Amino acid sequence: MARIYDLRSFIEVLKEKGSFERITRPVSLDHELANVGAALARQGGKAVLFETVTGSQDLIPWPVFTNAVVSPMTAAIALECTPDEVVHKMGNALEPANAIPPRRVTEEAPWKQNVITGDQINLYRLPIPTHGALDGGPFITGGVTVTKDPVSGRGNLSYNRMQILGPHTFGFNVNEWRHTMQFYKVQQEKNEPLQVAIAIGLDPAIMIAAGARYDNDELMIAGAIRGEAVAVSKGVTVDVDIPFNAEVVIEGYLPPHVRHAEGPLAEFHGYYGELWQSPTFEVTAICYRDNPIYQTIVPGWAEHIYIGNVLPREPLLLRFCRHVSKDVKALHIPPYANGFAAIVQLEKSNPGEPKNVAMAAFTAHVNVAKVIVVDPDVNIYDPADVLWAMTNRVDPTRDVFFVQGAQGHEMDPTADMRGVQTKVGIDATYKPERRDYGERIRYPDVDLSKYLSG
Repeated sequence: MARIYDLRSFIEVLKEKGSFERITRPVSLDHELANVGAALARQGGKAVLFETVTGSQDLIPWPVFTNAVVSPMTAAIALECTPDEVVHKMGNALEPANAIPPRRVTEEAPWKQNVITGDQINLYRLPIPTHGALDGGPFITGGVTVTKDPVSGRGNLSYNRMQILGPHTFGFNVNEWRHTMQFYKVQQEKNEPLQVAIAIGLDPAIMIAAGARYDNDELMIAGAIRGEAVAVSKGVTVDVDIPFNAEVVIEGYLPPHVRHAEGPLAEFHGYYGELWQSPTFEVTAICYRDNPIYQTIVPGWAEHIYIGNVLPREPLLLRFCRHVSKDVKALHIPPYANGFAAIVQLEKSNPGEPKNVAMAAFTAHVNVAKVIVVDPDVNIYDPADVLWAMTNRVDPTRDVFFVQGAQGHEMDPTADMRGVQTKVGIDATYKPERRDYGERIRYPDVDLSKYLSG
């Protein structure tokens, strides 16, 4: 068995690596928990477990975990590799040839130790945070949606924000191009509901896999990451295979043709966004293991971007760009740009290469709307270094180009409601043929402890 196989084993490894904080003082689910989680992500990139959360008197007192994959270091820990191996590890896991299908086990899953059904269901008792100051209410953000293709029977993982609308009802936001919506439309045509399970508190390999766009069961990606099949167990009230080692599972269905306003929520694009008319999720069971850990993602912040945009898409963009030019050295989708931008490191051999590489990145994934191409002497993980290159190596009249009327993401604030926008490429490489400044000034890193101690 891989060293990390569930949330608890992951927390133990985070502790060993010094990337974990435990907070024992009471923290409110209303904004305070998200504020502290975001501050920890910003200041040190650490995961955190809130042992005592406060809300209503009826609240179930589960601890809450967040910041699972919030930085290059926690991403590397989750993938059981070094930070410079992350893109390679993800690239291998996304290759269909390396897929490892899940395996259904007959033993009782731990999350079936406690099952709430019928009139006992009350979503307001769950420790679901209200994250942002302008959020419309409590949202599940860190739950993985598990569904099954009603035509082929293959499994599917995804993320859907879910706002509590009533004691047993969520608003269920889903983009029109996602597999879950495709499955739902099939069921709507038959006037039948779509069965859904929400798995919460998971091995980060499953969390990362759920953020990928994949034409098969995303549990195969998680299996490839761990090098072994992910164990699954059939739901209590739904015919869906659910990760065996989840902490909490919420089961139910999407009624056909029903829509309800839900939102707003702090979204990945950095705004609160609009109210959306979304399907509803009617809960039929709440299942959880003894003494479970609830898991959330602080929306519109680093983990949201890492799982949904950075990890599953960097290998894809790198492959497309290297197909255009073998001189591409590295590529990064910076989380501070919400997944809408990419920075490509290129050791160019032709002055036209930067533009070709930028266009390859645009076509690799619909979300990418801004591409900056830099030289190998620029650190693509350092925003200050990238801005230096843009300031000192870009003539806007010659080095910036536009692709008008291109398809982007419908939530991109620069696009229209269907995602149509103008994409921008920037050649921020050095051009000595225009003006030769010679070498950049560089000061090597030093071990300051040798100078500052004593």
